[in-house]
Amino acid sequence: MCNCENRFSCLTLGFIASLVIGVVTAFLQITAVIAVTPAFLWVTLGVAVVYLAANLFTARGGCCAAVSTVLAGILGTILFSVVLLGITFAATSVIGAIIVGLLLFFFSLTITATACLVKCKANCD
Repeated sequence: MCNCENRFSCLTLGFIASLVIGVVTAFLQITAVIAVTPAFLWVTLGVAVVYLAANLFTARGGCCAAVSTVLAGILGTILFSVVLLGITFAATSVIGAIIVGLLLFFFSLTITATACLVKCKANCD
């Protein structure tokens, strides 16, 4: 029996890193330093859908906090990818920058929480 439910430090660090990435991305988007292209949005949507399918296989066993965090990241990534693909925002729009920041927050949360999930599974098995 493993004690994977007490691994909040990895998830906390991943959440903080994702938050920083989201805020920096929103700032760079609003100042027009970067521009998010539809190709990037399709990639994030595709990666999130693949992660959703992969999450089905890792959901068994411990590490429920990490699995729930990965699932939240996946669903947020899918939601904001679809919103950005469906609605065209001006390059320096405040609302567009916030949504792009949220997209990158959830996408990086998916990646960091998956790393925590792998770490937890490695300690459990």
